[in-house]
Amino acid sequence: RIVLEKALSSRKGIPGKKCGSIIFTAEELSNCRDIATMQLCANKLDKKDFFGKSDPFLVFYRSNEDGTFTICHKTEVIKNTLNPVWQPFTIPVRALCNGDYDRTVKVDVYDWDRDGSHDFIGEFTTSYRELSRGQSQFNVYEVLNPKKKGRKKKYVNSGTVTLLSFKVESEYTFVDFIRGNPSQPTSLHYMNPYQLNAYAMALKAVGEIVQDYDSDKLFPAYGFGAKLPPDGKISHAFPLNSDCENANCVGIEGVLEAYYDCLRKVQLYGPTNFAPVINQVAQCASEVTDGSQYFVLLIITDGVISDMVQTREAVAASLPMSVIIVGVGPAEFDAMEELDGDEVRVSSRGRAAERDIVQFVPFRDYIDRSGNQVLSMARLAKDVLAEIPDQLLSFMKSRGIEPRPALSPSPTPQINVHL
Repeated sequence: RIVLEKALSSRKGIPGKKCGSIIFTAEELSNCRDIATMQLCANKLDKKDFFGKSDPFLVFYRSNEDGTFTICHKTEVIKNTLNPVWQPFTIPVRALCNGDYDRTVKVDVYDWDRDGSHDFIGEFTTSYRELSRGQSQFNVYEVLNPKKKGRKKKYVNSGTVTLLSFKVESEYTFVDFIRGNPSQPTSLHYMNPYQLNAYAMALKAVGEIVQDYDSDKLFPAYGFGAKLPPDGKISHAFPLNSDCENANCVGIEGVLEAYYDCLRKVQLYGPTNFAPVINQVAQCASEVTDGSQYFVLLIITDGVISDMVQTREAVAASLPMSVIIVGVGPAEFDAMEELDGDEVRVSSRGRAAERDIVQFVPFRDYIDRSGNQVLSMARLAKDVLAEIPDQLLSFMKSRGIEPRPALSPSPTPQINVHL
């Protein structure tokens, strides 16, 4: 959350005259694209008008990270009634709670007045998670007026508000339709029974060579950018085999099998965040810095990176690891060149990376025009693996680690491949 305060100056430029200040408050929006539609009614609200009943309306507030509230929706006014039924309304879940299902949602009930001095009837609080239960005993809310409650000992409430209906739909984008469904031929994840898709080709091309340097042939394999069953939670680092305790797959064929199985279970979902999975591998690498193990992370992506700042910080760490990024599809990958520090070393918070550990290649540059997949994969593997030896050597040199003698009983450095 960012708060910026600026002083206001007089248009006439009078020196020393104080004109107050304006405060800008910003909070990063989540990528939640769900749309909620709900309808509410009230019963036995307080009477506020001298010659009538009340003209009630509702005001919804999203709670902010600093404890303040921001208006996110107002209902229409229902004239002259203490038992209003408001029309259904639609609101982005991002506007209601910024994708945080347990964040407090405050609702004020007012009696409308023509001059704008609306009378406060009362308030109640709820959350998106509570509302999503739909019409039930949990979604009948007492409307409370704190001042009235403090003055009257026998005060119970100022009426009740009931949720009549609640439904959620996803707001789809153009990108969802052209790449989001693995069962459609237009998707880069399309599971063609006769040939490998771009993801599988890149995985097989690089993995089959790198696996020869991994003694146990067990590869932790993760996906990122998907809604996971059963509750649709978005994750940017989930095991392809659905085993949170052990993400290892046996051999590259095991990784491919887990990948295909995962596509049938999850819903692909943006944004494209690299930092979570890079940090996960970096955590493993940070525990073994004596030169006995070296980690290689292969990332295959079809999206423009969404968390560049966090990713720069993740790859700037000096650890025994390399990151290979293969871009598939027609997206513009200009930002990826920034991570591949061949020309300019990656920096984060003014600190330049000690080593260049990232190699990025767009797969489209290696596709054979005749459609020969074997030749395409061979070209790709040659280039993406070209920098690994130098990156490993640069780490060993920076730590003063020397090769162990060939006849030494101590094990030689083990390459750990993460996909």
